[in-house]
Amino acid sequence: MTRAVVLGGGLAGVLTAAVLAGHADEVVLVEGDRYPSGPHPRRGLPQSHHSHVLVAGGARALDALLPGTVDALLANGAHLRGLPGDALIYSADGWFHRLHTDAHLISCTRGLLDQVVRRRALGGGDVEVWEDTRALGLTGDAARITGVAVSRQGAPPETVRADLVVDATGRRSRSPRWLAGIGAGEVEEVSVATGLAYATRLYQAPGDLAATIPAIMLHPGVEKGRPARGATLFPVEDGRWIVTLTGTRGGEPPTDEQGFTAFARSLRHPIVADLMAEATPLGVVRPYRDTVNRRRFFERTRLPAGFAVVGDAAVAVNPIHSHGMSVAALGALRLCEELARHGIGPSLFAGLQAALAAEAERSWRMAIEQDTEQSTAQDTEQDTAQDTAQDTAQSTAQDTAQDTAQDTARAREQDIARAGKRTGERTRDQAGDRDTARAGEQDTARAGNWDTERACRDHAPRREPNAFEREIRTRLAQAKLSSPRLAADFFGAQTLICADAATDRSEIARVLTGPPEPLLTAEEAIAQHPALAAWRRTRFTAATG
Repeated sequence: MTRAVVLGGGLAGVLTAAVLAGHADEVVLVEGDRYPSGPHPRRGLPQSHHSHVLVAGGARALDALLPGTVDALLANGAHLRGLPGDALIYSADGWFHRLHTDAHLISCTRGLLDQVVRRRALGGGDVEVWEDTRALGLTGDAARITGVAVSRQGAPPETVRADLVVDATGRRSRSPRWLAGIGAGEVEEVSVATGLAYATRLYQAPGDLAATIPAIMLHPGVEKGRPARGATLFPVEDGRWIVTLTGTRGGEPPTDEQGFTAFARSLRHPIVADLMAEATPLGVVRPYRDTVNRRRFFERTRLPAGFAVVGDAAVAVNPIHSHGMSVAALGALRLCEELARHGIGPSLFAGLQAALAAEAERSWRMAIEQDTEQSTAQDTEQDTAQDTAQDTAQSTAQDTAQDTAQDTARAREQDIARAGKRTGERTRDQAGDRDTARAGEQDTARAGNWDTERACRDHAPRREPNAFEREIRTRLAQAKLSSPRLAADFFGAQTLICADAATDRSEIARVLTGPPEPLLTAEEAIAQHPALAAWRRTRFTAATG
């Protein structure tokens, strides 16, 4: 008789237990809290009051594991928004056009999502749930885990025998300490600080906009010498909106009423502040500060047989990227595939942790690259005048080597055109080669690529792009605002449904060689969403009498 024990009853743990129920004779789910009776925040989940979205890759995985779950979420009031088709997005490069892609997100409160998933995953009675139970440590040795020590509702410790123990206890996992206690190898850990903080509040939306509002995202702009600040507004169930304000070091959003409102009003565009003013606040402003990207490389450790780690306990990225729940679902789906192939036994244990880590790799890379770039940009903007002068001199020298002295601007355009033509030529010569295709954008927009993980760990300096590279990056970044093909690649990567962004080399060639598309104004961007535009017109008319 095989028994599996899952530690942690959050989303990752519940999905893992549901998967194991199809392969083990007995599954025990150990949860330190008591589940709420309804779709309410869970005490043991620090960010339960904050914004949560399920991106397309995670939604697909969830439905593959528990068919019909996405429909159940939508039936209970969750909202599906296409990206960028059903979203108003103001990026650092400009406003996005409304473009149809396969990328999307599902927004609802975390309480609703957890309740719907728990009912569908645990309702059949195949998983025995032990609430109010603390996991105290692993039993066994460096070669084999034989069970776990627990305390049920404050009772003396007891040992639960298990053929497989899975840690799904999240960011606060104590597995490295537990493994050390039984003589297993040390677990390598990497942390990448973000300097980001955010604060969240729920609002009762006005009836005419409650369900029709697009997802709204105001990304931080490039403001020299100032912290990066932004906001999101997502519709959730019961006619409510959830608003999150973000800020980096020195620009953290306040949690008092007046400060929270003033912060929203000071952003690059007032749309979120205007909508907040029309809605009714529900509850207090809730801050959150634990946004460090943290990865424990269990797959690099000689783990004892019969043990695995899933979800945030292994790879936890900055919550602002909205990948945590989706990566948990993708990991559970990969576990299901590995179990179908190997069953619970030695052949499963040999490669399981590496397989689970592979499902989190895209999200991890994306998060640390974006967060490190943001942090580097902020630090650079605060450099001394001497450093700025040195950078300028270096860029000027590099530009001179690439451009003619007679007409720098014209030569730069020629360089851009040549870069695009080279990209197009590679497309014809090497079509079908995925690695080479991916190099298309890297050759231009990411020249001088570096090992982000190692640089973050060792504090290695990052080579700054020169003026030519910056111009190529800017052209590509602005092109994705209006190019359906580049937007599909970009949002496909962001929502974990494709491997990487900007792999369409022929489209890259087109945007680099052709005239740039004009950027949308704020009014043009808002006018793409008729209900929102009509509300703004009505509001303006009322304000002007």
